[in-house]
Amino acid sequence: MQLDPNHLVMLAAVVDKGGLTPGAHALGKSQPSLSRTLAALEARLGQPLFEKGRRPLVPTELGAALAAQGRVIRQASGEAAVQADLYIGGKTGAVRVAGTPVFMDAVIATMIAGFQQAHPNVRIDQSYGYADTLMRDVESGALDLAICPLPPGDLPAGIAFDEILQGRNVIACRMGHPLARKRALRLEDIANYPWIAPPTNSPLYQDLRAILHEIEVEDVKVSFSGGSISAVRTVLEGSDSLTILPYSVIFMMRQQKALTALDIRIKHAPRNLGIISPADRPVRPAVRRFHRHIASEFKALARSISHAQQNSVWRA
Repeated sequence: MQLDPNHLVMLAAVVDKGGLTPGAHALGKSQPSLSRTLAALEARLGQPLFEKGRRPLVPTELGAALAAQGRVIRQASGEAAVQADLYIGGKTGAVRVAGTPVFMDAVIATMIAGFQQAHPNVRIDQSYGYADTLMRDVESGALDLAICPLPPGDLPAGIAFDEILQGRNVIACRMGHPLARKRALRLEDIANYPWIAPPTNSPLYQDLRAILHEIEVEDVKVSFSGGSISAVRTVLEGSDSLTILPYSVIFMMRQQKALTALDIRIKHAPRNLGIISPADRPVRPAVRRFHRHIASEFKALARSISHAQQNSVWRA
């Protein structure tokens, strides 16, 4: 026998409230309407739901059993409504995001931690990649968002790019490096020190090659290559090596007072860091919320950089 779940919820309200009138009030219905519904349910069952002539109403054995099921349905319905509200509000779900390794580990990871502190029920699935691969993955639906630097210009169809920070790369070294203490620093001075080479398929590597070409140096001594940003930082701190890093990465590490940027303005291809997202399909609520969080965090970072920066590395 199929019973309407709503009728069982109504029965539970009447049993719990002790009468038709308070039960109808709790449900937001009229007492006559509720009375007709329960009478129709009794007729379908062929059994009474309440003891005859008892006031306040006392459920029969069957009435009590069905009311218990009505409470289960009511609770499940309430929990489902909560879950739906959380999902629609972007507070549950999953976000698949990828980006260039240096930015993801040195900058974005801190922002992800802040997001999950506020929204612990959103799962973040993070991976790595560079611009061409990231755009293809976003376009195909394999990724929800990607964060990477891109040059200005036309984007592929179906791709949106939300700029979040001006691109600026610098020559990084340890605090106390001989070049960090040198006055009248020239770009040619970097040729005398070993280098940490960025990954060959990264924009940072392209910028390193451009710098060497500018000072007419065919090659430099590479002391270390590959590795995570943590490994690069450790090697920089313990040696006189140099490397190319985004200024925002150095800025985020400023509290540790371990690394610095040389006061040399280097030339590199124009790029801006931004969030890549699909332009031709809707995104899930959690993805929208995460997108807004990252954009807001970078606005705050840009303001901090603007207020704190005093040397020529950042000034145009």
